[in-house]
Amino acid sequence: MFLIVGLGNPEEKYQKTFHNLGFLAAGDCAELLGVKFRKKECEASVAEAFPGGEKVIVARPLTYMNASGRAVKQLMRKYGVSPSELVVIYDDYDLPKGHVRIRPSGSAGTHNGMRSVIAETGITEFARIRIGIRDPQVDLPIINYVLSEVKREDYDLFSAACKRAAEAAVRLAAGERFDLVMTRYNG
Repeated sequence: MFLIVGLGNPEEKYQKTFHNLGFLAAGDCAELLGVKFRKKECEASVAEAFPGGEKVIVARPLTYMNASGRAVKQLMRKYGVSPSELVVIYDDYDLPKGHVRIRPSGSAGTHNGMRSVIAETGITEFARIRIGIRDPQVDLPIINYVLSEVKREDYDLFSAACKRAAEAAVRLAAGERFDLVMTRYNG
């Protein structure tokens, strides 16, 4: 059993924003696993896959970013997911744009969605895949920046970063060693 959660906001107006890169990466995970988001449960849109006979749930919380932890907690409880079977994918203002960083644990940093996940679940020892969004040439408050649309000229960069994040998550779900996934995808 493995749970992959991509953080974002459910409304269409947020679809192309930096804060929805986790949703995009979750979509890439579902595509790699050959499944679609077909049901809603635990305040999330969910896709189920069975690669190698093991169940993998890919989820997009429908609770909005700042309450993402509610959906994660409910999904973990429903499916009996342990912290070692959870990976969360999200945008990170603290990393340069297009960089992917994988860690086995840590704090929420400046990310309110991750603050919610940690507060609701009470755990910090779970895998997280961060997609960097910081552009030193943009001078906006963080809240305005994360809710702004990705610039057209950066679309390919972020699309590739989401695909790399998804590949890393799927490899973790398949049981590949964490250190090997970090070595291959960090950067």
